[in-house]
Amino acid sequence: MNVPASTAPQVPPQHEAGGAADTPRPRDRSSRGADTRALTQVLFGQLKNLDPGTPEHDRVRGALIEANLPLVRYAAARFRSRNEPMEDVVQVGTIGLINAIDRFDPERGVQFPTFAMPTVVGEIKRYFRDNVRTVHVPRRLHELWVQVNGATEDLTTAHGRSPTTAEIAERLRIGEDEVLACIEAGRSYHATSLEAAQEGDGLPGLLDRLGYEDPALAGVEHRDLVRHLLVQLPEREQRILMLRYYSNLTQSQISQELGVSQMHVSRLLARSFARLRSANRIEA
Repeated sequence: MNVPASTAPQVPPQHEAGGAADTPRPRDRSSRGADTRALTQVLFGQLKNLDPGTPEHDRVRGALIEANLPLVRYAAARFRSRNEPMEDVVQVGTIGLINAIDRFDPERGVQFPTFAMPTVVGEIKRYFRDNVRTVHVPRRLHELWVQVNGATEDLTTAHGRSPTTAEIAERLRIGEDEVLACIEAGRSYHATSLEAAQEGDGLPGLLDRLGYEDPALAGVEHRDLVRHLLVQLPEREQRILMLRYYSNLTQSQISQELGVSQMHVSRLLARSFARLRSANRIEA
């Protein structure tokens, strides 16, 4: 994902190296932030007097983007646990920053970072919601997962170890089952290969442990249907069918077993088949 070239940051001439109005390098983070805020105010003052689409407007707008990129990186750092490339997250956050710059009105008396941060974070969250999560989870569970993730980091720092489910639940004043559900929801951001070996247990991959399709399953329904239809035949015809197809006797052997002619056995078999087909059509 790339920020459009038209919005690429451009440094104003007065802030380029060797210019008459070079900004001194800040010695610490607080002075850097103060310099950024002051520069942002100046640039917004210039921007409101310029017509959109003009080269000068694009130049000042690009300088605003560049000056406030640290704000985007700060917001993106909150999503390091998602295991997404940080460059992608910063790119998405930059889009939110550009939208905030285009909508910001300095005359309302609100500091730009205060106005821009919700837009930047919202753009990043939208990116994760629409493009990253492997399995969709309910919004409430996702929001609770964010709290569980934050509480886990805080408790890990405080105790020097990973917290238990009970400790996280007590910290957030929710049930342990909700904590477990949130942990499961957090896994929706990571898809595991079916062929990957299970970590630490030495077992083969999940694909190797999945059940296979039993070829005999196709005949289960047929056998159940035949059993249901057989009980509707006379007892002698049931016995003939059992001797023929379960005991694998020939018609000659069946005739000797029952003491009837082979021709009679053949007629009884034909009549049984006709009844079974008729009953099957009625059942269907």
